[in-house]
Amino acid sequence: MIAKTGVLLIQLGTPNSPSTLDVAKYLGEFLNDPRVVDLPWPARRFLVNGIIVPFRSPKSAKIYRRLWELGGGQSPLLSHAERVRELLQARFPKEEVVVEMAMRYRNPSMGSVLERMRLANYSRIVLIPLFPQYASASTGSAIAKAMDIIGRWWVIPEIGTVSQFYDESGYLDAVVDRAKDYRLDDYDHILFSYHGLPERQVDKVYPNDLCAGQPCETEINETNRFCYKAACHATTRLLAARLGLPESRCTTSFQSRLNGKWIQPYSDKLVEEWAARGAKRLLIFSPAFVADCLETLIEVGEEYQALFVKHGGDKVQLVPSCNDHPRFVDCLEKLVRERIPAGRER
Repeated sequence: MIAKTGVLLIQLGTPNSPSTLDVAKYLGEFLNDPRVVDLPWPARRFLVNGIIVPFRSPKSAKIYRRLWELGGGQSPLLSHAERVRELLQARFPKEEVVVEMAMRYRNPSMGSVLERMRLANYSRIVLIPLFPQYASASTGSAIAKAMDIIGRWWVIPEIGTVSQFYDESGYLDAVVDRAKDYRLDDYDHILFSYHGLPERQVDKVYPNDLCAGQPCETEINETNRFCYKAACHATTRLLAARLGLPESRCTTSFQSRLNGKWIQPYSDKLVEEWAARGAKRLLIFSPAFVADCLETLIEVGEEYQALFVKHGGDKVQLVPSCNDHPRFVDCLEKLVRERIPAGRER
């Protein structure tokens, strides 16, 4: 018979609701992950549980309530992930491939979804974290969590994993197609804004060096191929080539920083700088996010818009994420099929 495959799409996570309590539970689970806040446990516990979660949750809950409004009464990240799961499932016969979706933090939880997959007794499982560029805090954490759960099973099936897919044509074409609603020449400058990381986290990619010692802004090589910063710059180069953008028209930047020791340049500072230089219209892509979420709809779409106007600009235009674009689903289908050996039986 044909070996049956289970596919698990993994997104970052979202509160169960925009209530302060649910936001606090989400932030607590997220920020206590040692791959996210990579500090020794006592320091992480004090910082996260003693300072960040109690003081940040009420403010964050207000932002999440706005996000729920934009999402039609639900989390956009969750609804987009579920829609993509449905569309990907439609590409495969259910008797051969079953597609599941889980969140790394909160619900649907990886524990509950993987337990359902354990009971289904698949011959192989394919793990696809929905993060185009590898980072230990996102892809690494998702795979580590899944392998920790699966590692406790009595029977462990074949496991396939996807570390990153920023250079897959389906993903790139989906981002480019989203931009077709906007005339690039109407904008003074174009930012490719990626989620930020602490500098120390990209430095950990290099056993005997630092990220600053690598040509991460200009090339991908054997040494830096899993460096998040290098992958982000490579993504920008690939997208700019497809869009016909010269280097002078666009910039790679990083958003959502917590302090001054995160990778640069900072997106918000560039928004201010371009406004101060007289720019009136900015177009911003968020290629690290395959689904629109707080960081795209609120941070870029609303907070950067207000920041730009405050410093003299007129319009920040957010390019929507891949969401449920058919070319993005093509990308995921390709990743799955590459990990299912053709013609193998059990």
